Amino acid sequence: MTPADLVWHLGGFLAPALLVALVLWPGGAFRRPKPGRWVALVWLSLAGVMVLLAGLAWFGRDGRMATYAAMILVQGSLIWWWRGR
Repeated sequence: MTPADLVWHLGGFLAPALLVALVLWPGGAFRRPKPGRWVALVWLSLAGVMVLLAGLAWFGRDGRMATYAAMILVQGSLIWWWRGR
């Protein structure tokens, strides 16, 4: 595998977590002070990546719908919790 292939594979693996974080981020982050907005995006992205890694370890491959559903549930719960604070 070339370095370019590795970058493309990692980008494809991380893209769902980053995209869902970017979609959910405006819903809860703008109730926080300015520095907290970007921190919220980072935490949402990290939570999604951790779920994707857990799904990869559990199922032995990526791209399972159960992993994506768990990722959306975790990221959605996190933003819901932040809005309630």
